[in-house]
Amino acid sequence: MSQEKQSHDAYASAGVDIAAAERLISRFADLARGTRRPEVIADVGPFSGLFRLGAYRDPVLVASTDSVGTKVKLAAVLGRYEGLGHDLVNHCVNDILTAGAEPLFFLDYIGGSGVTDEAKLALVGGVAAACREAGCALLGGETADMPGLYATGDFDLVGFVLGVVEREAVIDGSRIREGDVLLGLPSDGLHTNGYSLVRKVFDVGFDGDTEEERERLNRTYPGLDVSLGEALLASHRCYYRDLKPVLPQLRGIAHITGGGIPGNVPRVLPKGLGARIDKSAWETPPLFRLIQERGNIAEEEMYRTFNMGIGIVLAVAAADAEAVRSQLPGALVVGEVVRGKGVVWG
Repeated sequence: MSQEKQSHDAYASAGVDIAAAERLISRFADLARGTRRPEVIADVGPFSGLFRLGAYRDPVLVASTDSVGTKVKLAAVLGRYEGLGHDLVNHCVNDILTAGAEPLFFLDYIGGSGVTDEAKLALVGGVAAACREAGCALLGGETADMPGLYATGDFDLVGFVLGVVEREAVIDGSRIREGDVLLGLPSDGLHTNGYSLVRKVFDVGFDGDTEEERERLNRTYPGLDVSLGEALLASHRCYYRDLKPVLPQLRGIAHITGGGIPGNVPRVLPKGLGARIDKSAWETPPLFRLIQERGNIAEEEMYRTFNMGIGIVLAVAAADAEAVRSQLPGALVVGEVVRGKGVVWG
């Protein structure tokens, strides 16, 4: 046996198959090509992606990175991976959207051990599909097999997005004033936050008996139109296309992620201003009530952990509120900007 053959077999037996990884690269590249923008000079293949910025008067680059958290554990139990790619891209795009930015390109990272090629392709396929929907190029990424660091079958999915906005169009909350109206747009479920608590409540995703955990996720509950697993894996909604036409009229945008409404709305408010939020302005989706009841969770903790049915909050001048709302199907008046600090419920 040649030294070359021995070396290849040794690394593969340690859990890292370079040949298999190389075979996947061309398939990843095919997915990325479907997201190309005119500014892309080089994407998957070289050591780095190349992207021409294009013509802007005074461009401000806006970046964000995130993961989908322990939602990956539920996807693994059910063998449904593509939705996680949508979660990742949409979460990151929404984050830079809060500054008024257009997404330009995206990079993804998968780190794990013993993840099948089919699962990897489904993950990247979901990323590519969400990039196409957002008009964002999938410029490259990395897939790392790390046995010993991850248990077999475990993985993490992480992403990075870069966007751009003209300096004069940056939305930073500085124009928000007392009396401004707060509009809320509905979420599509839990999005990507609170899954560690959810897994504890329903006892799933803890590497127990897979069949038993799958059975729990496949159960149906009163008020849910789908199984528990389908409800929990609903993709994180992307708000970019909806908000793009009204961005010039928005004074502030809060993406409701970890920390819920009380943890995120104050992040966009100028010093000395707070938010009065009316919980009765929207009906809390049944999934959140199910979690609360099954877990015996206090109302305050629910609102600090989950979005409770509102995925993004917009601050607009009172005079513009109705015009903005008319262009955003499903938008609700959920509160107003007041003197003070933080969020008060009213």
